[in-house]
Amino acid sequence: MKSSESNTSKYSFEIGPIRPPNEGGESSLLIRPTRNCSWNRCAFCPYYDGKKFRIRDVEDIKKDIDAVERIKEMLKENSDAIGKVPFDCRSVVSGWMQSGEKTAFLQDSNSLIMPTEELIDLLEYLVETFPSLERITSYARSDAVLKKEMEELEKIRSAGLKRLHIGLESGDDNVLKSINKGVTSEEHIRAGKKAMKAGFEVSEYVMPGLGGDKFSREHALNTAKVLNQIDPDYIRVRPLSVYPNTELYQKIERDDFQLNSILDRLREVKIIVENLEVSSNLCFDHSWNSWRDRDGNLLFDMDYEGYRLPEKKDHILQRVKEGLEINE
Repeated sequence: MKSSESNTSKYSFEIGPIRPPNEGGESSLLIRPTRNCSWNRCAFCPYYDGKKFRIRDVEDIKKDIDAVERIKEMLKENSDAIGKVPFDCRSVVSGWMQSGEKTAFLQDSNSLIMPTEELIDLLEYLVETFPSLERITSYARSDAVLKKEMEELEKIRSAGLKRLHIGLESGDDNVLKSINKGVTSEEHIRAGKKAMKAGFEVSEYVMPGLGGDKFSREHALNTAKVLNQIDPDYIRVRPLSVYPNTELYQKIERDDFQLNSILDRLREVKIIVENLEVSSNLCFDHSWNSWRDRDGNLLFDMDYEGYRLPEKKDHILQRVKEGLEINE
Protein backbone atom coordinates (compact mmCIF):
# COMPACT_ATOMS: atom_id res chain seq x y z
CA MET A 1 0.00 0.00 0.00
CA LYS A 2 1.40 3.37 -0.98
CA SER A 3 1.95 6.03 1.66
CA SER A 4 -0.75 8.65 2.25
CA GLU A 5 1.19 11.02 4.51
CA SER A 6 -0.38 14.46 4.71
CA ASN A 7 2.65 16.70 5.32
CA THR A 8 4.31 18.78 2.65
CA SER A 9 6.93 16.08 1.93
CA LYS A 10 4.29 14.25 -0.08
CA TYR A 11 4.75 16.92 -2.75
CA SER A 12 8.54 16.74 -3.09
CA PHE A 13 11.37 14.30 -3.79
CA GLU A 14 15.17 14.41 -3.62
CA ILE A 15 17.19 15.46 -6.65
CA GLY A 16 20.97 15.01 -6.80
CA PRO A 17 23.52 17.34 -8.41
CA ILE A 18 24.65 15.41 -11.51
CA ARG A 19 23.44 13.14 -14.29
CA PRO A 20 24.57 12.42 -17.86
CA PRO A 21 23.17 14.93 -20.38
CA ASN A 22 21.24 12.21 -22.18
CA GLU A 23 19.70 10.87 -18.96
CA GLY A 24 18.37 14.01 -17.33
CA GLY A 25 17.26 17.52 -18.00
CA GLU A 26 13.86 17.38 -19.58
CA SER A 27 13.85 13.74 -20.66
CA SER A 28 14.46 11.42 -17.70
CA LEU A 29 12.81 11.14 -14.33
CA LEU A 30 15.45 11.61 -11.62
CA ILE A 31 15.26 9.25 -8.62
CA ARG A 32 17.94 9.40 -5.91
CA PRO A 33 18.69 6.04 -4.19
CA THR A 34 22.14 7.15 -2.99
CA ARG A 35 23.53 10.48 -1.85
CA ASN A 36 26.95 11.66 -3.02
CA CYS A 37 29.81 9.33 -4.03
CA SER A 38 30.89 6.03 -2.51
CA TRP A 39 34.53 6.71 -3.54
CA ASN A 40 34.82 10.51 -3.61
CA ARG A 41 38.61 10.55 -4.10
CA CYS A 42 39.06 11.17 -7.83
CA ALA A 43 41.48 14.09 -8.21
CA PHE A 44 39.45 15.82 -10.93
CA CYS A 45 35.93 15.62 -9.44
CA PRO A 46 34.41 18.72 -7.73
CA TYR A 47 30.91 17.49 -6.99
CA TYR A 48 31.00 15.86 -3.56
CA ASP A 49 33.79 17.63 -1.70
CA GLY A 50 33.39 16.90 2.02
CA LYS A 51 29.99 15.27 1.58
CA LYS A 52 29.29 11.92 3.21
CA PHE A 53 28.04 9.03 1.10
CA ARG A 54 24.80 7.36 2.10
CA ILE A 55 22.53 4.65 0.73
CA ARG A 56 19.01 5.85 1.34
CA ASP A 57 16.36 3.67 2.95
CA VAL A 58 14.27 1.93 0.31
CA GLU A 59 11.03 3.02 1.94
CA ASP A 60 12.15 6.66 1.72
CA ILE A 61 12.98 6.21 -1.95
CA LYS A 62 9.54 4.70 -2.51
CA LYS A 63 8.01 7.78 -0.88
CA ASP A 64 9.87 9.86 -3.46
CA ILE A 65 8.36 7.72 -6.22
CA ASP A 66 4.93 8.21 -4.65
CA ALA A 67 5.54 11.97 -4.61
CA VAL A 68 6.38 11.87 -8.32
CA GLU A 69 3.12 10.05 -8.98
CA ARG A 70 1.16 12.70 -7.03
CA ILE A 71 2.87 15.55 -8.84
CA LYS A 72 2.18 13.85 -12.16
CA GLU A 73 -1.52 13.57 -11.37
CA MET A 74 -1.65 17.20 -10.22
CA LEU A 75 -0.05 18.32 -13.48
CA LYS A 76 -2.45 16.20 -15.53
CA GLU A 77 -5.44 17.68 -13.72
CA ASN A 78 -4.00 21.23 -13.79
CA SER A 79 -4.60 21.33 -10.06
CA ASP A 80 -4.38 24.62 -8.18
CA ALA A 81 -2.41 22.73 -5.50
CA ILE A 82 0.57 22.42 -7.86
CA GLY A 83 1.88 25.58 -6.21
CA LYS A 84 2.77 23.45 -3.17
CA VAL A 85 5.33 21.54 -5.24
CA PRO A 86 8.95 22.80 -5.19
CA PHE A 87 9.91 24.23 -8.57
CA ASP A 88 12.75 21.77 -9.25
CA CYS A 89 10.52 18.75 -8.56
CA ARG A 90 7.71 20.19 -10.69
CA SER A 91 10.16 20.93 -13.51
CA VAL A 92 11.65 17.41 -13.55
CA VAL A 93 8.25 15.71 -13.59
CA SER A 94 6.82 18.11 -16.19
CA GLY A 95 9.78 17.62 -18.54
CA TRP A 96 9.65 13.85 -18.10
CA MET A 97 5.92 13.81 -18.88
CA GLN A 98 6.40 15.94 -21.99
CA SER A 99 9.12 13.55 -23.15
CA GLY A 100 6.77 10.57 -22.97
CA GLU A 101 7.62 9.18 -19.49
CA LYS A 102 9.99 6.65 -21.05
CA THR A 103 13.26 6.97 -19.11
CA ALA A 104 14.48 7.29 -15.52
CA PHE A 105 17.94 7.88 -14.09
CA LEU A 106 19.04 6.69 -10.64
CA GLN A 107 21.23 9.25 -8.86
CA ASP A 108 23.88 9.94 -7.53
CA SER A 109 27.17 8.40 -8.61
CA ASN A 110 27.02 4.65 -7.94
CA SER A 111 23.56 3.16 -7.38
CA LEU A 112 24.89 -0.32 -8.13
CA ILE A 113 26.59 -0.32 -4.73
CA MET A 114 23.20 -0.83 -3.07
CA PRO A 115 22.48 -4.28 -1.60
CA THR A 116 21.12 -6.33 -4.48
CA GLU A 117 17.72 -7.16 -2.97
CA GLU A 118 17.12 -3.53 -2.02
CA LEU A 119 18.00 -2.32 -5.51
CA ILE A 120 15.72 -4.93 -7.07
CA ASP A 121 12.89 -3.95 -4.71
CA LEU A 122 13.31 -0.30 -5.71
CA LEU A 123 13.42 -1.09 -9.43
CA GLU A 124 10.33 -3.28 -9.28
CA TYR A 125 8.42 -0.57 -7.41
CA LEU A 126 9.50 2.07 -9.91
CA VAL A 127 8.41 -0.06 -12.88
CA GLU A 128 5.15 -1.01 -11.18
CA THR A 129 4.36 2.65 -10.47
CA PHE A 130 5.34 3.87 -13.93
CA PRO A 131 4.83 1.03 -16.45
CA SER A 132 5.54 3.44 -19.32
CA LEU A 133 9.27 3.34 -18.48
CA GLU A 134 11.34 1.77 -21.24
CA ARG A 135 14.81 2.46 -19.82
CA ILE A 136 16.23 2.89 -16.32
CA THR A 137 19.90 3.84 -16.06
CA SER A 138 22.55 4.62 -13.46
CA TYR A 139 26.16 5.58 -12.93
CA ALA A 140 28.29 2.68 -11.66
CA ARG A 141 31.90 2.26 -10.64
CA SER A 142 33.85 -0.64 -12.07
CA ASP A 143 34.64 -1.97 -8.60
CA ALA A 144 30.91 -2.05 -7.78
CA VAL A 145 30.29 -4.17 -10.88
CA LEU A 146 33.07 -6.56 -9.90
CA LYS A 147 31.70 -7.01 -6.37
CA LYS A 148 28.37 -8.29 -7.67
CA GLU A 149 27.98 -11.93 -8.64
CA MET A 150 26.88 -12.49 -12.23
CA GLU A 151 23.54 -13.84 -11.00
CA GLU A 152 22.99 -10.63 -9.02
CA LEU A 153 23.73 -8.46 -12.03
CA GLU A 154 21.38 -10.49 -14.20
CA LYS A 155 18.59 -10.14 -11.63
CA ILE A 156 19.15 -6.38 -11.40
CA ARG A 157 19.02 -6.17 -15.19
CA SER A 158 15.82 -8.23 -15.29
CA ALA A 159 14.26 -5.95 -12.68
CA GLY A 160 14.59 -3.00 -15.07
CA LEU A 161 18.03 -1.39 -14.83
CA LYS A 162 19.04 -1.35 -18.47
CA ARG A 163 22.10 0.90 -18.89
CA LEU A 164 25.21 1.58 -16.79
CA HIS A 165 27.36 4.68 -17.19
CA ILE A 166 30.93 3.85 -16.12
CA GLY A 167 33.73 6.38 -15.68
CA LEU A 168 36.66 4.69 -17.38
CA GLU A 169 38.44 8.07 -17.68
CA SER A 170 41.70 6.41 -18.82
CA GLY A 171 43.07 3.01 -19.77
CA ASP A 172 46.55 3.88 -18.60
CA ASP A 173 47.50 2.66 -15.12
CA ASN A 174 49.88 5.55 -14.46
CA VAL A 175 47.08 8.01 -15.16
CA LEU A 176 44.53 6.05 -13.13
CA LYS A 177 46.94 6.04 -10.19
CA SER A 178 47.79 9.71 -10.51
CA ILE A 179 44.12 10.75 -10.39
CA ASN A 180 43.33 8.25 -7.62
CA LYS A 181 40.60 6.48 -9.59
CA GLY A 182 40.73 3.47 -7.29
CA VAL A 183 40.69 0.83 -10.05
CA THR A 184 43.20 -0.48 -12.57
CA SER A 185 42.88 -0.84 -16.32
CA GLU A 186 42.52 -4.60 -15.92
CA GLU A 187 39.66 -4.10 -13.44
CA HIS A 188 37.99 -1.68 -15.85
CA ILE A 189 38.18 -4.34 -18.56
CA ARG A 190 36.77 -7.11 -16.37
CA ALA A 191 33.97 -4.88 -15.10
CA GLY A 192 32.97 -3.63 -18.54
CA LYS A 193 32.91 -7.11 -20.03
CA LYS A 194 31.04 -8.48 -17.02
CA ALA A 195 28.36 -5.78 -17.22
CA MET A 196 27.81 -6.42 -20.91
CA LYS A 197 27.67 -10.18 -20.38
CA ALA A 198 24.97 -9.59 -17.75
CA GLY A 199 22.89 -7.83 -20.42
CA PHE A 200 23.43 -4.16 -19.59
CA GLU A 201 24.00 -1.47 -22.16
CA VAL A 202 27.33 0.07 -21.16
CA SER A 203 28.51 3.66 -21.64
CA GLU A 204 32.22 4.15 -20.94
CA TYR A 205 33.45 7.70 -20.34
CA VAL A 206 36.91 8.82 -21.47
CA MET A 207 38.68 12.06 -20.57
CA PRO A 208 41.17 13.57 -23.06
CA GLY A 209 43.73 15.67 -21.22
CA LEU A 210 43.66 13.63 -18.02
CA GLY A 211 47.25 12.45 -18.53
CA GLY A 212 48.53 16.00 -18.89
CA ASP A 213 51.69 16.58 -20.92
CA LYS A 214 53.57 13.71 -19.27
CA PHE A 215 51.25 10.83 -20.16
CA SER A 216 49.30 12.26 -23.08
CA ARG A 217 50.20 9.64 -25.69
CA GLU A 218 50.16 6.68 -23.28
CA HIS A 219 46.80 7.85 -21.96
CA ALA A 220 45.30 7.85 -25.46
CA LEU A 221 46.86 4.58 -26.66
CA ASN A 222 46.02 2.57 -23.55
CA THR A 223 42.51 3.98 -23.37
CA ALA A 224 41.90 2.66 -26.88
CA LYS A 225 43.33 -0.74 -25.86
CA VAL A 226 40.97 -1.02 -22.91
CA LEU A 227 37.97 0.05 -24.97
CA ASN A 228 38.84 -2.53 -27.63
CA GLN A 229 38.67 -5.30 -25.05
CA ILE A 230 35.34 -4.09 -23.62
CA ASP A 231 33.70 -3.02 -26.91
CA PRO A 232 30.97 -1.09 -25.03
CA ASP A 233 27.72 0.09 -26.52
CA TYR A 234 28.74 3.74 -26.08
CA ILE A 235 32.00 5.64 -25.67
CA ARG A 236 31.39 9.15 -24.39
CA VAL A 237 34.11 11.80 -24.66
CA ARG A 238 34.49 14.25 -21.76
CA PRO A 239 37.61 16.46 -22.15
CA LEU A 240 39.27 17.42 -18.89
CA SER A 241 37.92 20.50 -17.13
CA VAL A 242 39.71 21.58 -13.94
CA TYR A 243 37.80 22.96 -10.94
CA PRO A 244 39.36 25.00 -8.10
CA ASN A 245 38.10 22.78 -5.26
CA THR A 246 39.87 19.65 -6.48
CA GLU A 247 43.11 17.79 -5.81
CA LEU A 248 44.04 18.14 -9.47
CA TYR A 249 43.84 21.93 -9.23
CA GLN A 250 46.20 21.81 -6.26
CA LYS A 251 48.60 19.61 -8.24
CA ILE A 252 48.64 22.19 -11.02
CA GLU A 253 49.37 24.95 -8.52
CA ARG A 254 52.30 22.90 -7.15
CA ASP A 255 53.50 22.25 -10.70
CA ASP A 256 52.98 18.51 -10.15
CA PHE A 257 50.67 18.32 -13.17
CA GLN A 258 51.19 20.10 -16.48
CA LEU A 259 48.03 20.67 -18.45
CA ASN A 260 48.25 20.00 -22.14
CA SER A 261 46.57 22.24 -24.69
CA ILE A 262 43.11 22.07 -26.21
CA LEU A 263 44.65 20.90 -29.48
CA ASP A 264 46.72 18.30 -27.63
CA ARG A 265 43.46 16.88 -26.31
CA LEU A 266 42.12 16.75 -29.83
CA ARG A 267 45.31 14.90 -30.83
CA GLU A 268 44.48 12.39 -28.10
CA VAL A 269 41.04 11.91 -29.65
CA LYS A 270 42.80 11.26 -32.95
CA ILE A 271 45.04 8.59 -31.40
CA ILE A 272 42.12 6.94 -29.62
CA VAL A 273 39.95 6.82 -32.74
CA GLU A 274 42.79 5.61 -34.98
CA ASN A 275 43.37 2.68 -32.62
CA LEU A 276 39.78 1.74 -31.86
CA GLU A 277 38.54 -1.61 -33.13
CA VAL A 278 35.02 -1.58 -31.73
CA SER A 279 31.38 -1.59 -32.78
CA SER A 280 30.52 1.19 -30.30
CA ASN A 281 28.76 4.51 -30.74
CA LEU A 282 31.30 7.29 -30.15
CA CYS A 283 29.58 10.30 -28.60
CA PHE A 284 30.62 13.93 -28.09
CA ASP A 285 27.41 14.75 -26.22
CA HIS A 286 28.72 17.43 -23.85
CA SER A 287 29.54 21.12 -24.19
CA TRP A 288 33.17 20.45 -23.19
CA ASN A 289 33.68 19.00 -26.68
CA SER A 290 34.01 22.55 -27.97
CA TRP A 291 36.59 22.11 -30.75
CA ARG A 292 35.64 23.99 -33.91
CA ASP A 293 36.53 24.10 -37.58
CA ARG A 294 37.68 27.12 -39.61
CA ASP A 295 34.09 28.26 -40.09
CA GLY A 296 33.44 28.29 -36.37
CA ASN A 297 31.26 25.20 -36.45
CA LEU A 298 31.59 22.47 -33.84
CA LEU A 299 33.75 19.62 -35.11
CA PHE A 300 31.40 16.96 -33.80
CA ASP A 301 27.66 16.60 -33.45
CA MET A 302 26.52 16.55 -29.82
CA ASP A 303 23.98 13.86 -30.60
CA TYR A 304 23.31 11.41 -27.76
CA GLU A 305 23.65 8.40 -30.06
CA GLY A 306 26.89 9.70 -31.57
CA TYR A 307 28.80 8.17 -34.47
CA ARG A 308 28.62 4.46 -35.18
CA LEU A 309 31.98 2.73 -35.42
CA PRO A 310 33.67 1.55 -37.52
CA GLU A 311 31.39 3.03 -40.20
CA LYS A 312 31.99 6.66 -39.17
CA LYS A 313 35.67 6.32 -38.24
CA ASP A 314 37.02 8.03 -41.36
CA HIS A 315 34.51 10.85 -41.00
CA ILE A 316 35.54 11.49 -37.38
CA LEU A 317 39.24 11.49 -38.29
CA GLN A 318 38.60 13.92 -41.13
CA ARG A 319 36.86 16.28 -38.71
CA VAL A 320 39.79 15.93 -36.28
CA LYS A 321 42.17 16.84 -39.11
CA GLU A 322 40.14 19.96 -39.88
CA GLY A 323 40.28 20.97 -36.23
CA LEU A 324 44.03 20.44 -35.95
CA GLU A 325 44.67 22.64 -39.00
CA ILE A 326 43.64 25.68 -36.95
CA ASN A 327 46.42 27.45 -35.06
CA GLU A 328 45.87 27.13 -31.33
